[in-house]
Amino acid sequence: MLKTVAVIFSAIFLTVMSCFSVNAENEEYIDVSAKSAILLCDNNDSVIFEKNSTEKLSMASTTKIMTTLLALEYAKKDNKTVTFTQDMIAEGSSMYLKVGDKVKLSDLAVGMMMVSGNDSANAVALTLGKTKEKFADMMNAKAEVIGMNDTHFVTPSGLDDEQHYSTAKDMAKLMQYAMQNKDFASLTAQKSMKVNFISPSDTVNVYYNHNKLLSMYEYCNGGKTGFTKKSGRCLVSSAQKDGVKLIAVTLNAPDDWNDHIRMYNYGFSKLQKVSGIDEDFRFSADVVGGNQSTVELKPSESMSYVTENGEELNITRKLILDRFLYAPLDKGETVGSVQYYSGNKKIEEIPLVTTSEVVYKQVRKSVWESIADFFRNLFR
Repeated sequence: MLKTVAVIFSAIFLTVMSCFSVNAENEEYIDVSAKSAILLCDNNDSVIFEKNSTEKLSMASTTKIMTTLLALEYAKKDNKTVTFTQDMIAEGSSMYLKVGDKVKLSDLAVGMMMVSGNDSANAVALTLGKTKEKFADMMNAKAEVIGMNDTHFVTPSGLDDEQHYSTAKDMAKLMQYAMQNKDFASLTAQKSMKVNFISPSDTVNVYYNHNKLLSMYEYCNGGKTGFTKKSGRCLVSSAQKDGVKLIAVTLNAPDDWNDHIRMYNYGFSKLQKVSGIDEDFRFSADVVGGNQSTVELKPSESMSYVTENGEELNITRKLILDRFLYAPLDKGETVGSVQYYSGNKKIEEIPLVTTSEVVYKQVRKSVWESIADFFRNLFR
């Protein structure tokens, strides 16, 4: 384990000139139909736009982001075969499972993300939690890990319950966390998916994604819809353009598709990704026992950062490594890390690697030192 023995601070100043013309009127207000909304930059956790984003509301089937995430995390370890039973039957949207059908756990995730299957959500809950109540405990435990402090899950599908609620801000955190899961990110980006049933073995169903934003907006790469009479239209989505990653959430939004497009257009006009930061940074560290007394170190890759156009960045560099390095060292060997801060917030940590090899230096011993070593080893 690396010790924080040598800590070196230095600053990088960078001014990013504006490449876009941002409408001053839009900078303060975006016209959205949603009762609650938020636009979050996934790259740096900054809130670009919000409207009543901490108001606790029903979130309908966007709940299935959590249920799908838990299903995929479990399936990564054990993608078990699930037999659909009578107590898994649910009202509302469905992937049309029948009692006795057998599918893989990961296929239930397909049913939830493509066609918002309440039956598949129930199947996941009863498979992983044994009861819906225990599965709700699993959902709430995960929400606590993510930092969803204003959320409480009761149902795996998002069907109405007075104690089942979240906020636009919390749902953005959930989507941000879920998109870090490669299986989830791949699934949510699909416009359709095929499921091969284990039983009946000749059953193959194709499910089409309810998230029309995947077709309506070229930069959209995922999301989940939701609707009940109580919650209204709900939508959680993500989009990426030129390295800028955004997450949008609307709760109770009559015009949700256009709400998200407006927010994304605003966000992408306001932000840009700056790459190649600190790519020329090099420094020397002391080496003990080598054929040379120092070795040059560098970050293993250059840093990138998303910023508002025209914003001047003041990034602090902090080096974490042992005071002395010990030979032998391979070229490209990780020996520490460089942390980058904007103010007090750590925005990136990149490994420090050697730029050259350091060979262990053999020291010739005198005759008397060799004799002393012989007797020390003899009487151990």
